[in-house]
Amino acid sequence: MLRASKVAAVGHNVFFADPQNADRVFDILTLAFAADPPNRWMYPEAAHYLRHFPSFATALGGAALPNRTALVSTDYTGAALWLPPNVGPDEGTLADLIAKSVSAPKQSYLMAIIEEMGRYHPKEPHWYLPFIGVDPAQQGKGLGAALLKPVLSKCDEASLPAYLESTNPKNRTLYERHGFRVIGEIKVGDCPPIVPMLRHPVER
Repeated sequence: MLRASKVAAVGHNVFFADPQNADRVFDILTLAFAADPPNRWMYPEAAHYLRHFPSFATALGGAALPNRTALVSTDYTGAALWLPPNVGPDEGTLADLIAKSVSAPKQSYLMAIIEEMGRYHPKEPHWYLPFIGVDPAQQGKGLGAALLKPVLSKCDEASLPAYLESTNPKNRTLYERHGFRVIGEIKVGDCPPIVPMLRHPVER
């Protein structure tokens, strides 16, 4: 678990969010993922997306909040849900949510996608980044890098890998600049492709 309250990175101040501010964290991510291809494939109607995406993000990455490993910027324009080793998604809640909120033709595809995501996860202890996002009005200013660096430094210090799934080709170069490498592609049905990426720790 990370105990630091604030971290300065790339000219931005970021800190580990208090669980009481969870709504603000998920507001950022809802804005950031509003044009994300797989997430809008899952919830193509605006009203359904706005209603269900926060619950989906909570089930997949919400454990970062009680573990104090959810990074946010001080102005709440960017957020990253980092899950530390041995902490994972709430699979039961995720399955229930999919059954209740995703159209029937897509449910089997989505469960297959989640199964594939699990297959690519490292088997050894690692940090997992299910969501990182920046308010579209603030993108391109280095905030994404600021939300990556503190935990990646911890990964290097502890010799641990980091793993994520890239859902938008536009973001892949950011991850590559910080040491992530493509390790496959998840393509099920007509869902836009999802690209698993792994970062090995940098020895110091």
